[in-house]
Amino acid sequence: MLKNASECDEALLNMKKNTNNNDVVCCDLKIDSNDACARMLIVTKFGGTSLATAERVINVAKRLVSYQVRGYQVVAVVSAMGKSTDDLLALARSVNHDPPARELDQLLATGEQVSMSVVAMAIEALGHRAVSMTGRQAGILTTTVHNKARIAQINTERVRHELDCGRIVIVAGFQGITEDGDITTLGRGGSDTSAVALAAALDAYVCEIYSDVDGVYTADPRVVPRAQKLPSISFEEMLELSAAGAGVLQVRAVEFARKFDVTLHCRSAFCDNHGTLVQEKAMENAIVSGIAYDNSEAKVTIRGVPDSQGIAAEVFSVIANSHINIDMIVQNVSENGITDISFTTPVGECAKLRRILEPVVVKIGAREIVIDEHVSKISLVGAGMRTTPGIAAKMFKVLADGGINILMISTSAIRVSVVISEQATTDALTALHTAFGLNAKEMFEETALSAEELAAKAAKGR
Repeated sequence: MLKNASECDEALLNMKKNTNNNDVVCCDLKIDSNDACARMLIVTKFGGTSLATAERVINVAKRLVSYQVRGYQVVAVVSAMGKSTDDLLALARSVNHDPPARELDQLLATGEQVSMSVVAMAIEALGHRAVSMTGRQAGILTTTVHNKARIAQINTERVRHELDCGRIVIVAGFQGITEDGDITTLGRGGSDTSAVALAAALDAYVCEIYSDVDGVYTADPRVVPRAQKLPSISFEEMLELSAAGAGVLQVRAVEFARKFDVTLHCRSAFCDNHGTLVQEKAMENAIVSGIAYDNSEAKVTIRGVPDSQGIAAEVFSVIANSHINIDMIVQNVSENGITDISFTTPVGECAKLRRILEPVVVKIGAREIVIDEHVSKISLVGAGMRTTPGIAAKMFKVLADGGINILMISTSAIRVSVVISEQATTDALTALHTAFGLNAKEMFEETALSAEELAAKAAKGR
């Protein structure tokens, strides 16, 4: 698969000194030639579909070996193979419909540990040395919130020692350990965060995120086949797209990359094409860089809420103390001292949310909680929105012309989001993509995933 590297790989892997100055030019990045350690260390991350079969594991091993042969020290962060995390979740819920968070972390962390071991074995079979490490062995210390832990600190001493001994280091993503020695997991997409955090801690010059698409597109190409691949995108825009549901990168990974200025290269594990660079500044500020959707959230409405001082604070404090994330919040105009409060939250949190809010509803004198799990959030993102009026108006008109009703609206400086019925998702994405001139000349062709894998991705998060 990697016998002949593409031009991008040659630029990325064979750093060539610019004869006119002391910079090293690599894949459109400039690295100070005095920083030799950073220049020679690369962190990669491989998603579950990239590791779903033995053949794919061997291809990943070959790719990692090719980096080492070219002179790089290599750290690879791996997700669980295929749909093994889903299988482990199903197993847990078959014995306990609400499994304890600590025990769930103990179970789910094993998925990545299988991946790290088989990738290390595959590298050894190719005649190169590798060592696998759990989150604890890699020195990843986290907070104590199970299922949603945050990385607090990384001790890189052991990883650096193994690299200096000439080994390729394979780290189980998605996990870490608390000061008390408990295993924690980092939440959905947490392997992205593991990889970027390690890249920052090791001062790697780039973090390559390998998945089943060859970059960041203007929309999900499997839903909008005429989506275009972006050659580059800014941290700010990528952060908004990730928060809005784009599945290419986990939002906390982008936050890490932006904070520590880690350049990301999102690319496919199934080909050698150049992907999308995510860095401080993109080539230009497009008015609309991309359209994201998220159908993994539910719309929650508390009806008949007394419009009194401190009521909203009481409601959302209870939610925050239960570590439940919320997104869009809307409070209706009060009528006769009564109002409604609506917000969005992950579908997977709805049962827990109802359980903790029902006593609060009684306490504050509200009427009822209504949860709609069949909604979708659609978001336009683009740095050029700051200086271009009328984007929201155009978006609303396109949806109205398509007979699509808007349930909620939220904005930031470079994003406009709406909540609509889940059934209208594809129609909304297609119409908006066309209206804002984002269509590519050629249709996206699926070559990486099977029909079963595509179905599993479509169901993920619900």
